[in-house]
Amino acid sequence: MSLTLTLTGTGGAQLVPAFGCDCPACRRARLQEAYRRRPCSAVVKFNDAVTLLDAGIPHLMDDWPAGSFQQILLTHYHMDHVQGLFPLRWGVGATIPVYGPPDDAGCDDLFKHPGILDFSHTLAPFVVFELQGLRVTPLPLNHSKLTYGYLLESAHSRVAWLSDTAGLPEKTLKFLLNNQPQVIVIDCSHEPREEIPRNHCDLNTVIALNEVIGCPQVILTHISHQFDVWMMNNSLPEGIEAGYDGMVLVLD
Repeated sequence: MSLTLTLTGTGGAQLVPAFGCDCPACRRARLQEAYRRRPCSAVVKFNDAVTLLDAGIPHLMDDWPAGSFQQILLTHYHMDHVQGLFPLRWGVGATIPVYGPPDDAGCDDLFKHPGILDFSHTLAPFVVFELQGLRVTPLPLNHSKLTYGYLLESAHSRVAWLSDTAGLPEKTLKFLLNNQPQVIVIDCSHEPREEIPRNHCDLNTVIALNEVIGCPQVILTHISHQFDVWMMNNSLPEGIEAGYDGMVLVLD
């Protein structure tokens, strides 16, 4: 029974390249497709089941036609994580389950006019549920909007998805310490800074968190063009690597 996580986007709301920016990272991304970063998102495949993890890519329907996935799992309702749902909802055919945090506001009029999307699958923190046999635990994160990360578990694999967040709540940190994921994919929008940014981690924060958790493989996502510039001139610590769009993690 295989668990595969594909990073379909590793950028923040600003994306890489950023509009109008002529920094080295943005220039590189315009010249080389491999360095572009779309909105932070992923695809989870467990055996034959496919789950879209966040839906911020605008042309989601082009990448995933009807019947190609079973459900959508949302971290939160900021626009750069749900904008692909706005045209998708007006499709026809079977209802699509959308799992996510109990945010009464949602985003714009998604809840008022859900179309074929079923937003009734609200989740509670640390309450385990299953998606076609894959165990999922919602983990509270530190963000300006109600946000969950997720621990995804099969019989032999554990991977934690932690975006968007600035540090981690104490209960979430203790949970990860006790449950020891093999891989952590975590928000790291910023180069090392003296103070923790308001809504997203910097590299120093990620390093400090993993000194507690002790995960052997940490993948950075939600990466800004400023952090890309920093990485063009600096190395990441051992065990920590920058994710990229299209990166595939296979956990057997």
